[in-house]
Amino acid sequence: MDRIKTAVAGARAAYNLGKTRPLEFRVQQLKAMKKMLTERKDLISEALQKDLHKNDFAVQIYEIAGIVGEITLALNKLPEWMEPEHMSKSMMTMMDTVYIHHQPLGVVLIIGAWNYPLALVLQPLVGAIAAGNAAVVKPSEVSGNTAQLLAQLLPQYLDKDAYPVISGGPEVAVELLKQPFDHILYTGSAVVGRIVMEAAAKHLTPVTLELGGKSPCYVDTNCDLDVACRRIAWGRYTNCGQTCIAPDYILCNKSIQDQVVKKIGATIAEFYGSDPQKSPDYGRIVNQRHFQRIMSLLEGVNVVYGGKNDEEDLYIAPTIVTDVDPDSRIMQEEIFGPVLPIVTVNGVDEAIAFISRRDKPLALYVFSHNKKLIQKMINMTSSGGVTANDCLIHYSIAALPFGGVGKSGFGAYHGKHSFDTFSYRRACVLKSLAMEKVNSIRYAPSTDSKMKWLLWLLAKQGDGKKLQLIGFLILGALVSVIMKFYFKW
Repeated sequence: MDRIKTAVAGARAAYNLGKTRPLEFRVQQLKAMKKMLTERKDLISEALQKDLHKNDFAVQIYEIAGIVGEITLALNKLPEWMEPEHMSKSMMTMMDTVYIHHQPLGVVLIIGAWNYPLALVLQPLVGAIAAGNAAVVKPSEVSGNTAQLLAQLLPQYLDKDAYPVISGGPEVAVELLKQPFDHILYTGSAVVGRIVMEAAAKHLTPVTLELGGKSPCYVDTNCDLDVACRRIAWGRYTNCGQTCIAPDYILCNKSIQDQVVKKIGATIAEFYGSDPQKSPDYGRIVNQRHFQRIMSLLEGVNVVYGGKNDEEDLYIAPTIVTDVDPDSRIMQEEIFGPVLPIVTVNGVDEAIAFISRRDKPLALYVFSHNKKLIQKMINMTSSGGVTANDCLIHYSIAALPFGGVGKSGFGAYHGKHSFDTFSYRRACVLKSLAMEKVNSIRYAPSTDSKMKWLLWLLAKQGDGKKLQLIGFLILGALVSVIMKFYFKW
């Protein structure tokens, strides 16, 4: 498609001209994005209400606040992040300047997701801008109102050549992936993630894949069940369960299963009232296809709470199912909806074995008073992130990398990690053209004496005052030898 080639070529030209690299430009673009979020807040809320039934609270807390936090951090830290990162030296480079230069990758592609259609586009874009890249933005067409709004607003606030927005469905994404990029960040399903990675491989383009998976939640018998169930209900049913790091299923001992069901049910009523369909705080499934997919997962399972639905309203009530067969379909696919299965296990060891037999999840949750048990769960399992005694919270901490492992994705972003993801750590050594005699021991013709000196120098790796002192002593000795050599003549 011509518009795609034109947009990518325009971004490439902007980058090659050096437009995106100066600190002043990066700061100006980040401030402009922040201004957009403030000035167009009402339009953003309206679009998200139409797409996912998000109220102002959900828009501000789960979409806008995280983006503003990323921008604020980048504005405060960007001069520091861009500084050369000076590294330790060897004896061979004691008098040289040795550092890492954080170089922009070039033109990157950001493909957003539909469940948090603002945050999952703009948060990585903050990192791409901060690192000095041009970026092509592809919002998800599933959340069509938000995608359309981003296509309208971003060119008004950001440099339209450096940060073009490409709207459209799967066919547009396929054409877009045919173009050469310097990095691709994709958020979404593993199925599409494979397509993205295959397309990227043709250009040897590195990728960051933020996927999903079935994030387990182990509830120990030794914990405060009231608190645990409130926090699990919040993590599972926020955004109608359409959160990639939501607890996908509970593992607990059969002796507490009924209490868990009762307490989560009571929390649902507290959060959303006796009829969640009437609650302004309860979301909707994004479209009919996903509605039907989730409802098909409930076929043949034991629904003990909820289960009500209204396809016309795209409403599925907060639902709990028990007596779940670990091999059933609901335990094979990521649910991505307001359904919470409970699988019973006989303690933490069985829970760890259950988790370890399955694909590595994006998140793992454990609730217990026992700190050793929590540490054991962390040490004996693998996941993108872990939160103990709460849900979702690790996503909100900018100092932590957010990303998956195995089939839940790879690469990470947020905060400084976003800057690093969209930067190349370029190794730099700056030498002087002076003191050539000191360097002559590495040149031909080779001698045993030169080899012994070189091997000794190469073995003295490290840093600190001791190495620096040794270096100056050796340098002094070499200079002394050279001076004597010259005085002979």
